[in-house]
Amino acid sequence: MYEAGTEVFKNYKKFALLGVSADHARFGYEVFEAFHKNNILLMPVNPKYPDIDGHPCYPSLAALPERPEVVIVALGPAVTEKVMPEVIASGAQVIWMPPGCFNEAAVKICQDAGVRELHDICPVSTLGFMCAKA
Repeated sequence: MYEAGTEVFKNYKKFALLGVSADHARFGYEVFEAFHKNNILLMPVNPKYPDIDGHPCYPSLAALPERPEVVIVALGPAVTEKVMPEVIASGAQVIWMPPGCFNEAAVKICQDAGVRELHDICPVSTLGFMCAKA
């Protein structure tokens, strides 16, 4: 179940999180926290926040200081579908849409653009699985 996600963590080092949240009860914060606890480079993206827990937060993917290899989209399915052109334009090699953050249209947009996508796999659970095996 976690093989595809594990492979992404092993082969890519620059991640962006679109839809990060400063609210500790939200999934976007859970992903942010899991990455930082595991010392994985994560560039948070949300125009609502200048920073999260002292880490710079960027207003858009285009504003990132470097191109992400992987963009994790932690947004509602309809919003994910709507922002997919921006995500594809970021030049990321992988677009990761966790459970509850995608619809079939968003998946198809990635596939039609020839961009590798992961969907219905949780990055937080994948990190937990990898740490448990280490």
